[in-house]
Amino acid sequence: MTADSPRLTHVRGDGTAHMVDVSAKAVTARQASAAGRVVLGPTAVAALREGNVPKGDALAVARIAGIQAVKRTPDLIPLAHPIAVHGVEVDLAVDDDGVSVTATVRTADRTGIEMEALTAVTVAALALIDMVKAVDKHGRITDVRVTAKSGGRSGDWSE
Repeated sequence: MTADSPRLTHVRGDGTAHMVDVSAKAVTARQASAAGRVVLGPTAVAALREGNVPKGDALAVARIAGIQAVKRTPDLIPLAHPIAVHGVEVDLAVDDDGVSVTATVRTADRTGIEMEALTAVTVAALALIDMVKAVDKHGRITDVRVTAKSGGRSGDWSE
């Protein structure tokens, strides 16, 4: 890293990781959205559309898994701060080659909520793969990304 390079906030000068102190930051309303896909074959897509996945309501299980994952983000991501979660929406949409997963998470706190939105999408996708693996052993998660954020010092952004 050169003198002109941006400073990595979670790395000290000696290269060791640490959790950033956000105690002096103002509490602000923040929101982040993320999206991803689970690519599936036609048999799994048909089972989802017809509601006959052998393990049960795969979309409902995935949605609940995503919501639950938001609340567990600081347990999974070592340097993520525990923050108050005030709202979570996880949606899944079946299309011809799989399922689109989206999540929006809201808080009023001192740090961003992007990791929580990404965790919601990823865990919902993992739960969906678990639910359909009996009919499609080749499902894969792809294109997970933050699609929008608002609030905080860095301002608003969307893809």
